[in-house]
Amino acid sequence: MAVSELRWRSSAQPGLFELGRRVAGRGEYRGLTFWEVEARTIINRVPNRGSLPFEFTINAYRGCSHGCIYCFARPTHTYLGFEEPEEFDTEIVVKVNAVELVEAETRPGRWGGHPIAMGTNTDPYQPAEGRYKLTRGIVEVLVERRNPFSILTKSTLALRDLDLFVEAARRTTVSVDFSVGTLDEEVWRQTEPNTPHPGKRLEAVARLNQAGVPSGVLVAPILPGLSEDGVDEVIAAARRAGATHVYPIMLHLRPGVKEHYMGWLERNHPELAEQYRELYADRSRLRPRNRRRRDTRTNRQVPRPAQLELPFSLPESRRRTST
Repeated sequence: MAVSELRWRSSAQPGLFELGRRVAGRGEYRGLTFWEVEARTIINRVPNRGSLPFEFTINAYRGCSHGCIYCFARPTHTYLGFEEPEEFDTEIVVKVNAVELVEAETRPGRWGGHPIAMGTNTDPYQPAEGRYKLTRGIVEVLVERRNPFSILTKSTLALRDLDLFVEAARRTTVSVDFSVGTLDEEVWRQTEPNTPHPGKRLEAVARLNQAGVPSGVLVAPILPGLSEDGVDEVIAAARRAGATHVYPIMLHLRPGVKEHYMGWLERNHPELAEQYRELYADRSRLRPRNRRRRDTRTNRQVPRPAQLELPFSLPESRRRTST
């Protein structure tokens, strides 16, 4: 892939980034390539956000080496000119000036103090954060400015910044949530190969809440035929961890993600492929039914994830009993 082919800049209009260095990962980052870029802006306003609970986002990275097979952000790499689906997992765009931009864009008199969400595209605590520490720098600025923020992650690296989260909770509204889609060891290893163990994530939820930092769990995504039978188990474990809220979310396969996921399914679970083709044939989401699930902390009614419209037969070894 030639650097000039990447959609960093355009002669017709300003691009997203100024091209910087291409850095080959070494040691614990072996196999990764970091594209260090100068971003033009860092706070994004979500257009037509609909039911999304946030309006402004920050993403210090593009691409994610967690390697989650279902990641909804994969098409963002195609937009930049990366061609192979696997490049999303290994070619990581790093906005090296992210902290400076946050400082500038949240300057008093310029910024209205709106809540900012992180982890809406790629994980702010993915392995690259261990090298670049951009998320920590961003959080430091938001804490200093007393700006509300939320974080969604799969990584226990977030505990590195527990001191900042505690201070943030004293000064403003903050939430550090974890995505835990399954406790099934086999499903976890197959679908999220480079993420921390789900149990460790729940331990992180407990530590954050014990420290006074609100932390909840998104049971997401629920994978038809693979992880759906364990949803109640995850919810029970999240409740034991003291999660402030628990929301189940069904698998979403939009164009660009669907093709990648279906290719993986054909190779690893061909017995489910035809049923998936029928379920997701003409849509990205399953049709929800009218059944509802209660939030395990607030006892409020929240939409229950869409139930399967076709029966899936799970191997006995993958069936779990809720506790």
